[in-house]
Amino acid sequence: MAEIAWLVPAAALAAKPQRPRYAPRPARQPRHLRTIFISDTHLGTRGCKAELLADFLARHSCDTLYLVGDIIDGWQLRRRWFWNEDHSRVVQEILRKVDDGTRVVFIPGNHDEFLRPYCGRTCAGIEVLREAIHETADGLRLLVIHGDQFDGVIKFARWLAHLGAWAYDRALQLNEILHRVRHWLGFPYWSLSAWLKHAVKDAVEYVCRFEDAVAQIAELHGLDGVVCGHIHQAAIRRIGNVLYLNDGDWVESCTALVEDALGRLEIVHWAASAATPLYQGASRIGQAAPIPA
Repeated sequence: MAEIAWLVPAAALAAKPQRPRYAPRPARQPRHLRTIFISDTHLGTRGCKAELLADFLARHSCDTLYLVGDIIDGWQLRRRWFWNEDHSRVVQEILRKVDDGTRVVFIPGNHDEFLRPYCGRTCAGIEVLREAIHETADGLRLLVIHGDQFDGVIKFARWLAHLGAWAYDRALQLNEILHRVRHWLGFPYWSLSAWLKHAVKDAVEYVCRFEDAVAQIAELHGLDGVVCGHIHQAAIRRIGNVLYLNDGDWVESCTALVEDALGRLEIVHWAASAATPLYQGASRIGQAAPIPA
């Protein structure tokens, strides 16, 4: 992990006079946003859609970028090392944003919990925090957390969570094979892992009531809403008096939560076949964001 440049302490970076060699940006001017929230990229796994993520980051600039946990999959990297050029390009795009003056905030999740001891520090210009309060342009105060602390599976049975991660990795591998076969046959993309998650994980979510628990903690702190990740289900909706926002993931759905200059929040679905993002009108405040099956 020490080879990943943005985890090297700032003092060590200062001793290196050369600037990193970034990949060239698209010819088009990046679309500027006030804030971008991404999570659950799971860099270090074969399931990570790093090429799409790097493309999204290159085509969007922002004042603030929140990395809302599970950016690096430490669980998987401890078992087997996987890191390719696309994964490095994601790191380069994040570092380029730091150099361009973007405030980058990293909130570690359960898969990159090895970084939680560094909360309160700044590494390579990136703030590492356990949680944050984000204020939108129109004055909403949002709690930003990964969300694993509210997941009963993680909190009460850690070994079960690791077993679930192993089974999920196998499902993602099958998903890649199925995708190639369907593409060869001329069928559209269909996510086996997403289908399994919706079919099986509903029982766990029913017991844990993840979304309700996350919304409740925001309300208890007198905040207007909460931004989280963790469950790989992008959504924007109201739960009681609280605005619940989940930015999704970059393993299945390839989604990000974005805020424009006026404070409007929406979910972006970044498609591999399109040169521009597919903005879903139903993904604005007050409605759940549909996740492709």
